[in-house]
Amino acid sequence: MKIRNQRDFGAGIMYMVIGLFFAGIATTYSLGTAAKMGPGYFPLALGILMFLLGLLVLVTSLRASAAIDQIPQFNWRVIGIITGSICLFGILLPTMGVLVAIFGLVFASSTASKEFSWKAATLNSIVLMVFTYLVFIV
Repeated sequence: MKIRNQRDFGAGIMYMVIGLFFAGIATTYSLGTAAKMGPGYFPLALGILMFLLGLLVLVTSLRASAAIDQIPQFNWRVIGIITGSICLFGILLPTMGVLVAIFGLVFASSTASKEFSWKAATLNSIVLMVFTYLVFIV
């Protein structure tokens, strides 16, 4: 078997590993029964479901009808900008408040896009800041 779609293959492996991890952690809690579920019942079911979905994605990446797709080269610039914007949010939140922190997070992370424009980033930041105000503050 040949991996035809590397992106889906990698995603399938990731889903399977995360599903197994959560299912394994869930077994350390009491599972209970279907009629009286314990605290580990639902996380175990979700972990198994995630594993099965990952297996489905992995198998479809191996089929002959799968689109041939390569994993693109890792873009360290984007990872650095996103990580930096999250750190900026953490710095601004206690000192300037949630609204300024949201604006900074959205604007800074927008610069990671190849289609970045000052106008769109500013408008998006303002809209999300107002939305945050209306939902969480009012």
